Amino acid sequence: MSRSLLRGAAALALALGVAACSVGPDFAKPDAPTSSSYAAEPVVLPPDQHLAEGEKLRADWWALLQSSDLDATVEQAVAGNWTLASMQARLARAQEGIRVAGGALLPQVDGGANIARTEYGASFLGPQAKTFPLFSSYSAGATVSYDFDLFGKNRRAVEQAEASADVEREQMNAALLTVTGNVALQAVEIASLKAQLGVVGKIVESDRQTLDLVRKARGTGAITDIDVLSAQSQLDRDRTLEAPLRQQLAVAQDALATLAGKAPAEFKTPDFTLAGFTLPATLPVVVPSKLVEARPDIRAAEARLHAASAAIGVAEAALYPDISLSANLAEQGLTGGAAGPAWGILGGVALPIFHGGELTARKKAAEDAYQESLADYRQTIVAAFGQVADQLHALGNDSDQLDDETRSLSSAGATLKLTRLGYGVGNASVLLVLNAQRQSEEAELGSVRATARRYTDTIKLFLAMGGGRVPADTAGL
Repeated sequence: MSRSLLRGAAALALALGVAACSVGPDFAKPDAPTSSSYAAEPVVLPPDQHLAEGEKLRADWWALLQSSDLDATVEQAVAGNWTLASMQARLARAQEGIRVAGGALLPQVDGGANIARTEYGASFLGPQAKTFPLFSSYSAGATVSYDFDLFGKNRRAVEQAEASADVEREQMNAALLTVTGNVALQAVEIASLKAQLGVVGKIVESDRQTLDLVRKARGTGAITDIDVLSAQSQLDRDRTLEAPLRQQLAVAQDALATLAGKAPAEFKTPDFTLAGFTLPATLPVVVPSKLVEARPDIRAAEARLHAASAAIGVAEAALYPDISLSANLAEQGLTGGAAGPAWGILGGVALPIFHGGELTARKKAAEDAYQESLADYRQTIVAAFGQVADQLHALGNDSDQLDDETRSLSSAGATLKLTRLGYGVGNASVLLVLNAQRQSEEAELGSVRATARRYTDTIKLFLAMGGGRVPADTAGL
């Protein structure tokens, strides 16, 4: 009879579960952006680079720079970065949260046992109860309970947990993109600073040559001490350029060690040089309508929106009755005596009647939270479009600036050469030499910075495109 009872309870639970519905809105992904371009006007890139619109960016986008040192450093950072390890643990925790929420959809089975020593009082079962002897009894068995979830509160909670896990997954993807992007940017920064230090070294050596030239002229009485002091001042001023660059280089190297999960003393920085990188000629660019699928921050914002939608269903289901059923089967008896089966079944209904407006307020707060998440989602898309447009403009302007710096360097170098020749034969003053030298050094440093900026802005474009990873690529780092 007890087996029939449990089978009947299970059948009833199944029937009511099938008939149940989920209140609240079913999540619908917002429409994709309708923009056909990222910038208001067509972006003109230099001849050595072109956009491949609609082409998918590879997941290991840094490999496009063709630097084996960079590839190895990125691999080391992905394996050793502690922020990524923390994000992986957060994702694992969120995935366990799905299992926690899903447990409420299944029958709950619990076992229990108790033992008692009892003597009834006269007022419990009547005057004759005092004649009952003192006795010991025990009970051991199992209890099965089930929440029919008629209005989908538990199912919406599972949906919310799944969306929250999606948020953590995309935040991990965003962290991965940040780490790989910062490694590439720091590598270019290190190469740029080393090149600038090399230029400053040549400038200081050139200053020494100028100072020697002036001192020789002073020895013949052709010029005054003022010219010597001016040349010495130029040398001393240019020497001051080295220390700040060395400091910036040390900071960049330490930052790279941190990204790799190492203390600076434990990390050996590769010998990055600008010549060791190759500027990608083809720049894959996803079409605007697909950017929402390419960027992890937009995917995370969408997952937050999904979780907020499910939360509305959880809050709304709390306004409706909650029906549950429990059954127990146990062996009971006196210690030292025979035991026999005992069973019971209990159905319950919990119906909210008056909660002082709490439940309706919770639902309204969930709806407000959804509107907040929707606004955040749309703002994330707008910001993403702005970042892509900024980087496309930057690439076009970087090329123009590099061309200008190259021309400036050529003309400044020619001017310095002629001015020094003129100074040697008395046709130019030392001030003209120093001025030509200053223009030449500024042009050479500007050329190095402009070259590095093209690499930097190319990397930033790849980051603005989402780095090439899509959800299917992110089962593991």
